[in-house]
Amino acid sequence: WYFGGAGASYAEKYGTKAETFAAISVKSRAHAANNPYAVFRDPVTVAEVLASPHIFGPLTRLQCCPPTCGAAAAVIASEEFARRHGLRTDVRIAAQAMTTDFPSTFEAKDITKLVGYDMAKTAAEQVYEASGVSPEDIRVVELHDCFTANELLSYEALGLTPEGTAEKFIADGDNTYGGRVVTNPSGGLLSKGHPLGATGLAQCAELVWQLRGEADARQVEGVNLALQHNIGLGGAAVVTLYEKVS
Repeated sequence: WYFGGAGASYAEKYGTKAETFAAISVKSRAHAANNPYAVFRDPVTVAEVLASPHIFGPLTRLQCCPPTCGAAAAVIASEEFARRHGLRTDVRIAAQAMTTDFPSTFEAKDITKLVGYDMAKTAAEQVYEASGVSPEDIRVVELHDCFTANELLSYEALGLTPEGTAEKFIADGDNTYGGRVVTNPSGGLLSKGHPLGATGLAQCAELVWQLRGEADARQVEGVNLALQHNIGLGGAAVVTLYEKVS
């Protein structure tokens, strides 16, 4: 209800078409087709997405992440330990920020803020400022697409496209291969699956593979920076910038 309501509110404000939200699911499936870890790898069309059972607001079933099971683990070591044991040290966290609910979450009477827009926007701004990197420098992103509506909102919250321009961003193909920034090359939560606690580490793994040039058919060319965005309502957002180092 929250995310469907946020999508409806955005669509009312900017005149966004239902097909625009559906196109995000189509893109996600196309990316997931190249990910052997993804749950849903079969392609879908905009018409099929829109014809699936209606859930809430602009959302249909194929625009909602599957409630999946899964696990992920990461072994964390110091750079000194890694070098001593011949492990790779070619990817580092350049900047990271975590934000929690602001007064605007509850007081602004804006459902887009209720679902974490201000948290994501502020965390992203802190990361860009700390790293000296701008959104224009980013070529690959794993973001929290629990619903198509949140992926669309996150494009703007993360500064990938100006506020109110997400529909053009999608229509121009700037959210996929051949465009400005490849969003969720893994297929994202919509197609890869959303095992809750394991989701963040799955995003991390995908971006490390991208930076190491190990993403096979999903590989984004010339990647030196990668951005991760993860949220949970009630409420926290984390934005992390990974960097390839020599």
